[in-house]
Amino acid sequence: MSANTDRVLTQPALAELADVPAASVWVRSGSVRLHVLDYGPADGVPLVVLPGITSPAITMDFVARELTDLVRPLVLDIRGRGLSDDAPDAGPLHGYDLDAYAADVEAVVDQLQLAKPLLLGHSMGARIAAKAAHAGRGTVLVDPPMSHADRPYPTTLDTFSAQLDQAQRGTDADEVAASWPRWPRREQELRAGWLASCSRTAIAATHAGFESEEFLPLWEKLAGPAALLFGSDSPVVTSADVAALAEANPAHPLIGVENAGHMIFWDEPQAALRALRSVLKDLL
Repeated sequence: MSANTDRVLTQPALAELADVPAASVWVRSGSVRLHVLDYGPADGVPLVVLPGITSPAITMDFVARELTDLVRPLVLDIRGRGLSDDAPDAGPLHGYDLDAYAADVEAVVDQLQLAKPLLLGHSMGARIAAKAAHAGRGTVLVDPPMSHADRPYPTTLDTFSAQLDQAQRGTDADEVAASWPRWPRREQELRAGWLASCSRTAIAATHAGFESEEFLPLWEKLAGPAALLFGSDSPVVTSADVAALAEANPAHPLIGVENAGHMIFWDEPQAALRALRSVLKDLL
């Protein structure tokens, strides 16, 4: 990770990587070093996994390890998160705009020589996957933010900042559970240990991008095989959004996960994984 005083990663958190059945590999995107967890198998169809705004790669471990019989998951620490470098401070979004994020995906695909990869993104990652869809053979988008200039993202920046403050002073799974009571205990523990590795600038710039870089135009022109999963109780992709998505691009299926909010895999792990595996089988 680049030297940045607002990012913290403790030795106990790093030790959790030893329990992850994946190899750490590194890629350069311009001046930014990117960390990727490669779950194998080496001859599997590559699936580049792009997590959300405050989700380092390790927090998607419980999803990736359930897919290795179908694909070769490679989970990216998005720039400014986990072990990846911060972005160069450039442009109105400080190097955390969709063009920069998509260029990182292309660097991963090119430098790891991933032939015809699939892309899977959740939340922020879904927006990135839609932007970078041309780099893959198929795309799975999970609950992408539908916010725009006239519709604020439902989780405020103040809320993200308060969660980051907790993590930087030292939080634990019990405190995380107060905000995310439905999550499996291991995921609460990982959130507690790894949230502080996220850059405050990255979070703020990405949050601003949720409202200045709209998703719907990306969806309208999304070509190639694709599917979109959404939480039936999500405030990020509402029932009205589902109708708008269906009208804007009827070529791609929209699949709801019952009883799930925005954090689909954490809220309803079994149902979300079943839906994801079904979609992946259709894309293979």
